Amino acid sequence: MQDFNNAVVAITGAGSGIGRALAMRFAQENCHLALSDVHLDSVEETRKLIQSRPQFSHLNISCQKVDVSNQQQVFDWAKDTFETHGKVNLIINNAGVALSGTVNELEIKDYQWIMDINFWGVIYGTKAFLPYLEQSGEGHIVNISSVFGLTAQPFMSGYNASKYAVRGFTEALRQDLEISNSAISATCVHPGGIKTNIAKSARISDKLSKLTGKSAQDATKEFEMTFLTTSTKAADTIFKAVKENKRRVLIGPDSKLYDWSARLLPSSYQAIFTAVVRSRMKRK
Repeated sequence: MQDFNNAVVAITGAGSGIGRALAMRFAQENCHLALSDVHLDSVEETRKLIQSRPQFSHLNISCQKVDVSNQQQVFDWAKDTFETHGKVNLIINNAGVALSGTVNELEIKDYQWIMDINFWGVIYGTKAFLPYLEQSGEGHIVNISSVFGLTAQPFMSGYNASKYAVRGFTEALRQDLEISNSAISATCVHPGGIKTNIAKSARISDKLSKLTGKSAQDATKEFEMTFLTTSTKAADTIFKAVKENKRRVLIGPDSKLYDWSARLLPSSYQAIFTAVVRSRMKRK
């Protein structure tokens, strides 16, 4: 996509963080917005923040409560978005959650929970909106993976699994669209530590707290200290990636570091990460 004027952009997880910043960024391009979040009050707040600015008051912004792990809700939202706005040009599958714990202690239901949101939510969003994007004659799909879709981390097997899955799905999607000569394209995004609320909503195993010697609160604070990039910067980078039709985009210096770790040390990086985590545990 090159011309964003009057385009319609649908965004999941638009109630905070990257999702809210993306809504603000595309509003600057005179885009109409279809915003969703599992918390309706937060996504309504995003709309109010945008429409409070006179230059954006003319934009058509719809809001809906959507649990991306619910297939019917996502497909209903896509249909409502098309009926409300008359077209859809972009879908940004941004909603996501985090999970920490060893494989031995995490339960099957924990893995199901994170895969339902982080992976199936992306599939539902892609499948639900793709027919409407095709009808528009020009469009783009943006799926948010993570640096955890580039390298594996101790205690993050569930999150790693979901974000690697998003990466593989999106890269295959891009190739499918190209082979079929579609007017739609796709980009996979790998953010590093972004200043959002994801750490506060993460599930952390009680047994992991005992193993590491850190409370869930302490673990959250330590995780947030690694957040190097603002949501606004992330949104700017994603917008540029869509405009330039990039296959993949890395956000933040930490994302580039993890990418190079996987390239230069495809197997031995694991030993390095393990050693770093062990050293931190010994200091507790």
